[in-house]
Amino acid sequence: MPLEELMTLGRAVPITRWGEPVLHRPCRPVTDFGPELWDLLGILFATNAAADGAGLAAPQIGADLSVFVYDCEDAFGRRRQGLVCNPTIDLAADPVDATDLEGCLSYPGAAVPVARPDFAVCRGHDQYGDPITVRGTGTLARCLQHESDHVNGIVMADRLSVEQRRELRREMRRNAAHYPATWPA
Repeated sequence: MPLEELMTLGRAVPITRWGEPVLHRPCRPVTDFGPELWDLLGILFATNAAADGAGLAAPQIGADLSVFVYDCEDAFGRRRQGLVCNPTIDLAADPVDATDLEGCLSYPGAAVPVARPDFAVCRGHDQYGDPITVRGTGTLARCLQHESDHVNGIVMADRLSVEQRRELRREMRRNAAHYPATWPA
């Protein structure tokens, strides 16, 4: 199914929160590139759009599958949309880190400064199982790294200092009323 169709056929579902086991363990690789995957991708795109997110990985909606979607800008202001099944990330030998606010839809209402390389290459497969490579700068680079972490069982807090984790928790508690358990469905 073409990307344009995948982006319009799903319905938003609630986002899984940190602490749920599916978010803290590596996901199963995608091996079946057919209608069931396409249905999942439609749900991911719809949920990401409803949450106004940059990207969303399958474990964030409770699915133990190594796939994510993205819809964000690169460093040049170009909107980039797509998906990656079975992602792997390549970073430069001497990456230049950019520190920007970063949040997570599975920990809504909070963001802290996080240093990540400002360029990333993500390799994987498209919705048909064909090899793809996505090169990203700016927010897209950050998104590719963040979502690839999710399918590997890593949440953003795993990359933060103790003080950053405390600030993230404080901010999330301050905004919790805006994000009920059913959010963003």
